[in-house]
Amino acid sequence: MLARLLPLRSARNAVLSQARLLSTTAPVCKSTYDSPDFTHYLNKSKGSDDKSRDFTYFMVGSYGVLGAAAAKSTVESFLSTMSASADVLAMAKVEVKLNNIPVGKNVVVKWQGKPVFIRHRTQHEIEEANNVDISSLRDPETDSARVKNPEWLIMLGICTHLGCVPIGEAGDFGGWFCPCHGSHYDISGRIRKGPAPLNLEVPQYEFADEETLVVG
Repeated sequence: MLARLLPLRSARNAVLSQARLLSTTAPVCKSTYDSPDFTHYLNKSKGSDDKSRDFTYFMVGSYGVLGAAAAKSTVESFLSTMSASADVLAMAKVEVKLNNIPVGKNVVVKWQGKPVFIRHRTQHEIEEANNVDISSLRDPETDSARVKNPEWLIMLGICTHLGCVPIGEAGDFGGWFCPCHGSHYDISGRIRKGPAPLNLEVPQYEFADEETLVVG
Protein backbone atom coordinates (compact mmCIF):
# COMPACT_ATOMS: atom_id res chain seq x y z
CA MET A 1 0.00 0.00 0.00
CA LEU A 2 2.75 2.41 0.89
CA ALA A 3 4.56 1.47 -2.27
CA ARG A 4 1.55 2.57 -4.32
CA LEU A 5 1.25 5.97 -2.59
CA LEU A 6 4.87 6.93 -3.14
CA PRO A 7 4.60 7.33 -6.92
CA LEU A 8 1.45 9.47 -6.54
CA ARG A 9 3.09 11.72 -3.97
CA SER A 10 6.15 12.14 -6.15
CA ALA A 11 3.99 13.19 -9.11
CA ARG A 12 2.10 15.71 -6.97
CA ASN A 13 5.36 17.17 -5.70
CA ALA A 14 6.59 17.53 -9.26
CA VAL A 15 3.45 19.45 -10.25
CA LEU A 16 3.77 21.77 -7.24
CA SER A 17 7.41 22.38 -8.06
CA GLN A 18 6.50 23.42 -11.60
CA ALA A 19 3.77 25.74 -10.26
CA ARG A 20 6.23 27.37 -7.89
CA LEU A 21 8.68 27.78 -10.74
CA LEU A 22 6.06 29.63 -12.83
CA SER A 23 5.00 31.86 -9.96
CA THR A 24 8.57 32.82 -9.23
CA THR A 25 9.02 33.98 -12.83
CA ALA A 26 6.14 36.48 -12.56
CA PRO A 27 8.21 39.25 -10.89
CA VAL A 28 10.93 38.67 -13.46
CA CYS A 29 8.46 39.52 -16.30
CA LYS A 30 7.30 42.75 -14.59
CA SER A 31 8.55 46.01 -16.24
CA THR A 32 11.35 47.77 -14.42
CA TYR A 33 10.82 51.17 -16.25
CA ASP A 34 10.92 54.03 -13.79
CA SER A 35 8.10 56.49 -14.64
CA PRO A 36 9.07 60.19 -14.24
CA ASP A 37 7.57 62.07 -11.34
CA PHE A 38 5.92 65.40 -12.30
CA THR A 39 4.39 66.14 -8.93
CA HIS A 40 6.94 68.88 -8.37
CA TYR A 41 5.56 70.83 -11.36
CA LEU A 42 1.90 70.36 -10.56
CA ASN A 43 -0.07 73.29 -9.19
CA LYS A 44 -0.34 72.52 -5.50
CA SER A 45 -3.35 74.80 -5.25
CA LYS A 46 -5.34 72.63 -7.67
CA GLY A 47 -8.61 71.75 -6.15
CA SER A 48 -8.45 74.63 -3.69
CA ASP A 49 -10.37 77.90 -3.86
CA ASP A 50 -7.95 80.10 -5.91
CA LYS A 51 -9.64 83.52 -5.82
CA SER A 52 -6.70 85.34 -7.42
CA ARG A 53 -7.07 83.28 -10.59
CA ASP A 54 -10.77 84.09 -10.85
CA PHE A 55 -10.00 87.79 -10.43
CA THR A 56 -7.36 87.61 -13.19
CA TYR A 57 -9.82 85.97 -15.59
CA PHE A 58 -12.42 88.60 -14.77
CA MET A 59 -10.00 91.48 -15.42
CA VAL A 60 -8.80 89.99 -18.72
CA GLY A 61 -12.38 89.54 -19.90
CA SER A 62 -13.31 93.08 -18.84
CA TYR A 63 -10.36 94.60 -20.70
CA GLY A 64 -11.31 92.58 -23.78
CA VAL A 65 -14.87 93.94 -23.76
CA LEU A 66 -13.66 97.52 -23.23
CA GLY A 67 -11.12 97.16 -26.02
CA ALA A 68 -13.75 95.89 -28.46
CA ALA A 69 -16.08 98.78 -27.58
CA ALA A 70 -13.27 101.32 -28.05
CA ALA A 71 -12.33 99.84 -31.42
CA LYS A 72 -15.96 99.95 -32.58
CA SER A 73 -16.27 103.60 -31.54
CA THR A 74 -13.03 104.49 -33.34
CA VAL A 75 -14.14 102.84 -36.58
CA GLU A 76 -17.54 104.56 -36.46
CA SER A 77 -15.91 107.95 -35.86
CA PHE A 78 -13.53 107.40 -38.78
CA LEU A 79 -16.34 106.43 -41.13
CA SER A 80 -18.42 109.43 -40.08
CA THR A 81 -15.57 111.80 -40.99
CA MET A 82 -15.46 110.30 -44.48
CA SER A 83 -19.13 110.94 -45.17
CA ALA A 84 -20.12 114.14 -46.94
CA SER A 85 -21.20 117.08 -44.81
CA ALA A 86 -24.63 118.69 -45.11
CA ASP A 87 -23.39 121.64 -47.17
CA VAL A 88 -21.62 119.32 -49.62
CA LEU A 89 -24.74 117.21 -50.02
CA ALA A 90 -26.74 120.37 -50.67
CA MET A 91 -24.36 121.22 -53.52
CA ALA A 92 -24.60 117.76 -55.08
CA LYS A 93 -27.21 119.13 -57.47
CA VAL A 94 -27.72 122.66 -58.73
CA GLU A 95 -31.00 123.83 -60.23
CA VAL A 96 -30.94 126.62 -62.79
CA LYS A 97 -33.90 128.48 -64.32
CA LEU A 98 -33.20 128.68 -68.05
CA ASN A 99 -35.78 131.37 -68.84
CA ASN A 100 -33.46 133.91 -67.19
CA ILE A 101 -30.70 133.32 -69.76
CA PRO A 102 -31.15 135.28 -73.03
CA VAL A 103 -30.26 133.78 -76.40
CA GLY A 104 -26.59 134.24 -77.23
CA LYS A 105 -25.50 134.74 -73.60
CA ASN A 106 -23.44 132.79 -71.07
CA VAL A 107 -24.15 132.16 -67.42
CA VAL A 108 -21.69 130.75 -64.89
CA VAL A 109 -22.99 128.81 -61.89
CA LYS A 110 -21.07 127.07 -59.12
CA TRP A 111 -21.47 123.32 -58.68
CA GLN A 112 -19.38 121.33 -56.17
CA GLY A 113 -16.92 124.19 -56.06
CA LYS A 114 -16.46 124.21 -59.84
CA PRO A 115 -17.64 126.79 -62.39
CA VAL A 116 -20.22 125.53 -64.89
CA PHE A 117 -20.70 127.36 -68.19
CA ILE A 118 -24.27 127.49 -69.53
CA ARG A 119 -24.60 128.88 -73.05
CA HIS A 120 -27.94 129.66 -74.71
CA ARG A 121 -26.79 129.27 -78.29
CA THR A 122 -28.21 130.95 -81.36
CA GLN A 123 -29.25 129.02 -84.44
CA HIS A 124 -26.18 130.32 -86.25
CA GLU A 125 -23.91 128.99 -83.48
CA ILE A 126 -25.59 125.57 -83.62
CA GLU A 127 -25.02 125.38 -87.38
CA GLU A 128 -21.42 126.52 -86.98
CA ALA A 129 -20.74 123.81 -84.39
CA ASN A 130 -22.21 121.11 -86.63
CA ASN A 131 -20.31 122.21 -89.75
CA VAL A 132 -16.86 121.58 -88.25
CA ASP A 133 -14.76 118.83 -89.83
CA ILE A 134 -14.41 116.30 -86.99
CA SER A 135 -11.23 114.80 -88.42
CA SER A 136 -9.47 118.14 -87.98
CA LEU A 137 -10.09 118.24 -84.22
CA ARG A 138 -7.48 117.33 -81.63
CA ASP A 139 -10.16 115.68 -79.50
CA PRO A 140 -12.70 114.50 -82.13
CA GLU A 141 -16.26 114.85 -80.85
CA THR A 142 -19.48 115.82 -82.59
CA ASP A 143 -21.57 118.65 -81.25
CA SER A 144 -24.58 116.36 -80.92
CA ALA A 145 -22.56 114.12 -78.58
CA ARG A 146 -21.92 117.08 -76.27
CA VAL A 147 -25.45 118.43 -75.91
CA LYS A 148 -28.89 117.06 -75.08
CA ASN A 149 -30.65 120.11 -76.45
CA PRO A 150 -28.80 121.97 -79.25
CA GLU A 151 -29.84 125.34 -77.82
CA TRP A 152 -28.12 124.68 -74.50
CA LEU A 153 -24.43 123.94 -74.06
CA ILE A 154 -23.44 122.96 -70.50
CA MET A 155 -19.73 122.48 -69.65
CA LEU A 156 -17.31 122.66 -66.74
CA GLY A 157 -15.47 125.97 -66.97
CA ILE A 158 -12.06 124.42 -66.34
CA CYS A 159 -9.34 124.44 -68.97
CA THR A 160 -8.09 120.93 -69.65
CA HIS A 161 -4.49 122.15 -69.75
CA LEU A 162 -3.77 123.34 -66.22
CA GLY A 163 -7.20 123.96 -64.73
CA CYS A 164 -7.60 127.69 -65.43
CA VAL A 165 -11.00 129.29 -66.07
CA PRO A 166 -11.45 130.32 -69.73
CA ILE A 167 -13.10 133.55 -70.82
CA GLY A 168 -16.44 133.32 -72.67
CA GLU A 169 -17.20 134.85 -76.07
CA ALA A 170 -13.49 135.15 -76.81
CA GLY A 171 -10.74 133.48 -78.78
CA ASP A 172 -10.15 132.76 -82.44
CA PHE A 173 -13.22 130.54 -82.77
CA GLY A 174 -15.88 132.60 -81.02
CA GLY A 175 -16.17 130.29 -78.04
CA TRP A 176 -13.88 130.39 -75.00
CA PHE A 177 -10.30 131.48 -74.54
CA CYS A 178 -7.87 130.62 -71.73
CA PRO A 179 -5.47 133.60 -71.36
CA CYS A 180 -3.08 131.70 -69.12
CA HIS A 181 -1.53 129.58 -71.88
CA GLY A 182 -3.54 130.48 -74.98
CA SER A 183 -6.01 127.61 -75.42
CA HIS A 184 -8.89 128.39 -77.82
CA TYR A 185 -12.23 126.54 -77.71
CA ASP A 186 -15.03 126.77 -80.27
CA ILE A 187 -18.75 127.36 -79.69
CA SER A 188 -19.13 123.68 -78.76
CA GLY A 189 -16.34 123.85 -76.17
CA ARG A 190 -13.94 121.79 -78.28
CA ILE A 191 -10.23 122.56 -78.22
CA ARG A 192 -9.11 124.10 -81.52
CA LYS A 193 -5.81 125.78 -80.74
CA GLY A 194 -3.28 125.93 -77.91
CA PRO A 195 -1.79 123.44 -75.43
CA ALA A 196 -5.02 122.02 -73.96
CA PRO A 197 -5.26 118.32 -74.89
CA LEU A 198 -9.01 117.77 -74.46
CA ASN A 199 -12.37 119.46 -74.94
CA LEU A 200 -14.07 121.17 -72.04
CA GLU A 201 -15.74 118.49 -69.92
CA VAL A 202 -19.51 118.06 -70.01
CA PRO A 203 -20.90 117.31 -66.53
CA GLN A 204 -23.88 115.13 -65.74
CA TYR A 205 -27.10 117.09 -66.11
CA GLU A 206 -30.75 116.77 -67.08
CA PHE A 207 -33.70 118.97 -67.95
CA ALA A 208 -36.37 118.70 -65.26
CA ASP A 209 -38.70 120.60 -67.59
CA GLU A 210 -38.43 123.08 -70.45
CA GLU A 211 -37.34 125.87 -68.11
CA THR A 212 -35.35 124.02 -65.43
CA LEU A 213 -31.84 122.59 -65.69
CA VAL A 214 -30.48 120.29 -62.97
CA VAL A 215 -26.71 119.86 -62.89
CA GLY A 216 -25.40 116.83 -61.01
